[in-house]
Amino acid sequence: MTGTRTSPGARAGQYAALLAYLAFLALPFLWLLSTAFKTPRELAAAHPAWIPRHPTLGNFRRAFDEQPLPHAALNSLLVALGAAVIAVLLATPMAYVMARGRGRLARAATGWVVVSQAFPFVLLIIPLFLVLKELRLIDSLAGLVLVHVVWSLPFALWMLAGYVRAVPAELEEAAAVDGAGRLRTLVSVTAPLLAPGIAATALFAFVTAWNEFFFALVLLKSPEKQTLPVVLTHFIGAEGVADLGPLAAAAFLATLPSLVVFAIVQRRITGGLLAGAVKG
Repeated sequence: MTGTRTSPGARAGQYAALLAYLAFLALPFLWLLSTAFKTPRELAAAHPAWIPRHPTLGNFRRAFDEQPLPHAALNSLLVALGAAVIAVLLATPMAYVMARGRGRLARAATGWVVVSQAFPFVLLIIPLFLVLKELRLIDSLAGLVLVHVVWSLPFALWMLAGYVRAVPAELEEAAAVDGAGRLRTLVSVTAPLLAPGIAATALFAFVTAWNEFFFALVLLKSPEKQTLPVVLTHFIGAEGVADLGPLAAAAFLATLPSLVVFAIVQRRITGGLLAGAVKG
């Protein structure tokens, strides 16, 4: 059978589209980085330049002096890590049941997972607030972790169920012949093959919880418990005027953990996929 070959012109067009998309994603980050190093005079210029003429670290010093960024970052890290770990631990066995189940209940669960992603934040915040109030988890990081787990679990289930379906059922049947039960099969046979999917799911849950603003704003009242996205709003004055330099510096620092985690997990995902391809 003759394979389909891509013409040089079509391939050049694909690369051009990819570069344009990467530039579209990178421009806001580069502008943020440029703003973080500009002096107040350059920030007030009528025609701002891309490259700061007199780079300064003053905005970073002011950001740390004016707001408790390290403590807020620690709160965000605890919430994001807690949500990612719990979501993965819950989603892995549930996704296995959804993927391997053939009854109406499994199909209904899959449909509900997809439909639940259409619910807006505003529709969920009041029931969640009332439930957390009954559990006495308002204004607590544990309550915020619980909310993020509930919010990210449907998508995590849908994502992991696809990875489970890609695992050959013959491997599990062979383990059953050797006397392994369902739990032992899931832990010893299926879970190692799901490593790329688990890493991708954990990354999704972590980044979602790290960047989330609305739930943290509504549920956390104490200043010492606020997460980083909420603290960033403190650089905006009561009249809506932003202290642009420190805000850009703090926002730039807030994006770094997500990029670092993505770089680490992305390598794990790629390595797991390549290992699976070689073993296959």
